[in-house]
Amino acid sequence: MKKNLLVILLLFFTFWSCQTDKNDGETQQYLRWVGDITYNEQTDTSDFRVCNGDDNVLQYFNLGEGPVYTDEKATILRTFKEQYKALPNNKENGLIRIRFIVNCKGKAGRFRVLQSDYQYQQKEFDSEIVSQLLNTTQAIEQWKILYRNDIPVDYYMYLIFKISDGQLTEMLP
Repeated sequence: MKKNLLVILLLFFTFWSCQTDKNDGETQQYLRWVGDITYNEQTDTSDFRVCNGDDNVLQYFNLGEGPVYTDEKATILRTFKEQYKALPNNKENGLIRIRFIVNCKGKAGRFRVLQSDYQYQQKEFDSEIVSQLLNTTQAIEQWKILYRNDIPVDYYMYLIFKISDGQLTEMLP
């Protein structure tokens, strides 16, 4: 019995110590999952709200869904291809990922951008390329509302844009 209690206490303190870090007398809370998008008052609009709390934002694939679009993917891809204007003499190659949260009302916010070359090494694209893709993504007014047990949920979504010789050639997923 004492051995079981000791193991339980050891596990409790191990788990608890993994959740906080003491830094100059302050306690820092770690994110729930790698990649969680927390509110940043300098980059995020204050009018976007998650409905069920930051600890309950789900990955869309946890809901048994594939990529989720209100319209067909072909319609959204056409919108990007129509609005994207390649820069003259720009021969950049790589991937631009835009990740964001869709709330229970189908509205998107907390956009984050990750840029890489084709070997997944970090790189920075010309800011005009990134801003075109980000602005078009932010302009999509309605995303699919997903449910768990008949309750609308908040979920993470992402779009990956493949850029070849400065041209938008593909959108994933």
